[in-house]
Amino acid sequence: MQASRARLFKEYKEVQREKSADPDIQLICDDSNIFKWTALIKGPSETPYEGGVFQLAFAIPEQYPLLPPQVRFLTKIFHPNVHFKTGEICLDILKNAWSPAWTLQSVCRAIIALMAHPEADSPLNCDSGNLLRSGDIRGYQSMARMYTRLAAMPKKS
Repeated sequence: MQASRARLFKEYKEVQREKSADPDIQLICDDSNIFKWTALIKGPSETPYEGGVFQLAFAIPEQYPLLPPQVRFLTKIFHPNVHFKTGEICLDILKNAWSPAWTLQSVCRAIIALMAHPEADSPLNCDSGNLLRSGDIRGYQSMARMYTRLAAMPKKS
């Protein structure tokens, strides 16, 4: 547990130092628990998520970085690799392809890449996956854009 705390403090310092280095990711550590983080990520350009800001919740195990963090979307998103109700993310690096070389920042980058390149063959959201697998790109994009507008964009007054 001491090693994981040290690693998380190191990552926290890097995040503070490099705030402007990656404008698409804002990582925030919980004030009272270093094992709980949130992130705000910007939807990748030229995708149905462009213009949206999506909130992620990180629950970090005490064995980190030997075990991956549990990450889920708090913001609703229509994506084949994200469970619509729970926000669970199907991404190999969060499961069997995890390496201690990954950081919370690089996990956020991988999630942004997944948003831009969905994997319809391993869907957690079958409706979204079925649209892509059947070739209905337009249907998928319009649903994803609609949910981005509803859940991930600031409301205009």
